[in-house]
Amino acid sequence: MLHAFNKGGDAQITAVVDAITRTKPDVIALQGLDYDLSGATLAALGAALAQAGHDLPYVFAARPNSGWRTGLDHDGDGYADGPRDAQGFGWYSGQGGMAVLSRYPLGEVQDFSDYLWKDLPGALLPHVDGAPFPSKQVQEVQRLSSVGHWLVPVLIGDTVVNVLTFHSGPPVFDGPEDRNGKRNHDEIRFWQLLLDGALPFQAPAAPFVIAGDANLDPDRSDGLRAAIRDMLADPRLQDPRPSSAQAGLNTVDWPNGPGQLRVDYVLPSADLRILDAGVDWPAQPEAGSRHRLVWVDIALP
Repeated sequence: MLHAFNKGGDAQITAVVDAITRTKPDVIALQGLDYDLSGATLAALGAALAQAGHDLPYVFAARPNSGWRTGLDHDGDGYADGPRDAQGFGWYSGQGGMAVLSRYPLGEVQDFSDYLWKDLPGALLPHVDGAPFPSKQVQEVQRLSSVGHWLVPVLIGDTVVNVLTFHSGPPVFDGPEDRNGKRNHDEIRFWQLLLDGALPFQAPAAPFVIAGDANLDPDRSDGLRAAIRDMLADPRLQDPRPSSAQAGLNTVDWPNGPGQLRVDYVLPSADLRILDAGVDWPAQPEAGSRHRLVWVDIALP
């Protein structure tokens, strides 16, 4: 089994543990989990899971781009010390990071999070009146990843399953330059370019699974929806269309905003056999996250 679960916030650990133990994943990609240098947050979560009877002893986390200050004005408001003036939105370094937990050993992780947005082939860099937005200086150092892009090998017997996990920034909260919308588009497109061999990294071998938060619904999001539509239609991937009886294909509920949308994905490579898939959407709302756990059961080739 391979599951992806997006967790927004880090205070309601009981609800998060309940969701994980209810679905019993073998591998889980988490988003929205604060990163700290000593690994205390991830260790506390692992201990709580083990105490609840679902031990995931192999873990990986790295410093996210969220909250990583550069000393520059990244949002064009004339100031350089706000949460939007970081490589990814964040009030402090490590806010809303990512982690992978597994029953199986992990191989050497490739962390693409320092890849510069300007270096992406066909990058949709924002401009205003023909000038780089917010400045050429910022675009020279701006990383593509709002939080991170990782390739995490999971060693299952003699098979290596490469988990490609990420957390795109939301395509809103910007101005007419559409900086966030364009960045979200390119964060999603990164994976297809990696598979194409168009980036300065080795393309991942199958089997692999893309698992994470794209922050984009293919039909209803206020963003450049072609990015997620192209990914879902890629013949190298399968979309098992996980769903729940309560909310269909939706994976998140923003009750005071756009409502229910599908923004979290688990997309196995075409060589994997899908046994089942779903979205864990409890009848009663939980405090763990606005996002729900998305899961896919797979059989190795």
